[in-house]
This record gives sequence, structure tokens and C-alpha cells, in this order.
Amino acid sequence: MFKNNVTYQRTFKKNKLTLGMFVPIDAYPGDFTKDPLESQIKRIQQLEQAGLAAIWMRDIPMLDPMFGDAGQLYDPLVYLPFLAAHTQQIGLGIGSLILPIRHPIHLAKTTASIQALSNNRLLLGVASGDRPMEFPAFHISMEERGQLFREAMTSMRKIWQESFPRIETSQVSLVGEGDILPKPSVDIPMFVTGSSRQTVQWIGENSDGWMYYPRNLYFQKRALEDWDKATNGVFKPFLQSLYIDLTEDPDEQPTPIHLGFRLGRNPLIDFLEQLQTIGVNHVLLNIKYSTRPVCDVLDELAKYVIPKFPINE
Repeated sequence: MFKNNVTYQRTFKKNKLTLGMFVPIDAYPGDFTKDPLESQIKRIQQLEQAGLAAIWMRDIPMLDPMFGDAGQLYDPLVYLPFLAAHTQQIGLGIGSLILPIRHPIHLAKTTASIQALSNNRLLLGVASGDRPMEFPAFHISMEERGQLFREAMTSMRKIWQESFPRIETSQVSLVGEGDILPKPSVDIPMFVTGSSRQTVQWIGENSDGWMYYPRNLYFQKRALEDWDKATNGVFKPFLQSLYIDLTEDPDEQPTPIHLGFRLGRNPLIDFLEQLQTIGVNHVLLNIKYSTRPVCDVLDELAKYVIPKFPINE
């Protein structure tokens, strides 16, 4: 699968775990970072130099005060090409595009354009969306998001792969009279996030990987067993996020924080190795809740943690 996709091969391999990190690469209270763009670029370049497999950003069109956190602020479909111009080989991930509130034709063209302009570095997470206020704002029925999600995935693939495609869905009507360019020269992998209103069986059959939530090892192992059954044993990567607050004491034992842990680097390495053992292929770190200076955290990750989980050469 994806043998001609260098970024995919560098990031995903059976029985092997690599690391990514969510943008903004910053610790910040409240809903958004105030770190200057120039600083973000330098931090991303530092992590690329250290061997981080990928950076990731979210698709948050509207700030919902009930959810909080506006992510990286900038639209990922605009921000990714900008970061592509400031990096060389690090994977460029979206975790994840909310398909029901974006038109499939625009998405297919934009993502194919990003794939070409980034030298085929796009890793595309997709989701059905979970912020209730967004759907009425876009005149989209939240109850129909599962169907719209399935239709969008199917339409995008067909547009990427076929010339003058014929598609008839609730959002797309193409009768073979016009084509959408460019076509990706290297296939774009799509990773479904959470359930996205689908069954695990459907995700296993129709996605290129599963992007899941952080769980304790017991429940994550069970999720991986379900995933293996859904894919009929065919390797498709399993990804998960993890918030960390890396402490100065390298041996400090984990204590829970929101969707992750406060812990020292050695217990972090141990935990990541356990995730690798049960079959997790990629962990998306998030340092939003860090209580130490970000530069110190990045230096420590670059020196001690990232080299333990290198990209696949």
C-alpha cells in the first residue's frame, strides 16, 4: 500500500511507531496561541531536523466557547502549503478535515494541489465533525453528517483517480463533461478520525488508516484487535493523539491531564514503547498543557525521545 508515497512509508510501518506533533507547537492558556508565526516556523524546522515524522493541524472553522481551543488559527488548507515552503521532508498532516461542511469538489482540488505543491507530503485525516454550532452555520444537517462523510470520501477519491468522473450524490453532480485538475501523481492517504458516524468495519474497508483517541493500554489494545479484524489483517496504520506535560525530572511518574499525562521523559519513552508493542503506528503529541518553557521541552524531545522512534528510512 502506498509504495510510491515516500512520506507514508517514512511515517507508517507495521510493528513500528513514529512521532508527530500538533501545531501550534506551543503551551498556551485559553483558546489560541500568541506565539509569532516566525517562532512556529523555527520550532517546526527544529523538529524536522530532529527526525519528527510529521506535523499535524486541525480543521476548526469556528471557535466554539463550549469546546474551546482554536487550534492553529489558520485554515489548514492554507497553512499547510505555507509550511511546506519552509520545510523539506517532514510529513504535513491534517487531523482532521471536517468533510460534511466542505464541498467535495473543492476539497478534492485543494488537497490534490497541496499534494503537488508539497512534493507529495500530505497526510489527510478526515472526520464527520462534532461541534454542534458549526452545522447550522453552514446550513448542514448534523443528523446527515454520517452520510455526507461517506459521500465525500467516495467523491474525492473518484475525482483524484478518474478523468471526467461521473458522480451523483446529495452534494455532487458530475456527468462526465468536465474534469477536476490536478490529479495527484502520488496517492493521498485518508485516515478516518474516531468513528465519524461509521462502523469499524466500514472504516477498515474504506479508509487508509484509523486515527483514534488516547486510551489506557487495555482499551487501546482492544481497539487495535477490532481494527485488525476490520482490515482482515491487511496493514493499515493506527494513529492516536497524546497530550503531554513533560517535567524537568526525567523519571517523574505519570499523572493524568486532559487526554494525556504529566510525566518525565523516561516514563514517556516507556509508554510509547508499550503503545508500539500493542500495535500503535503513530502518536500525535500535543504540548498545549506544558508547564515548562517550550524551548526546553522541544530540546529534550529532540535529544532523548524522537531518536527512540525514528522515521522509517
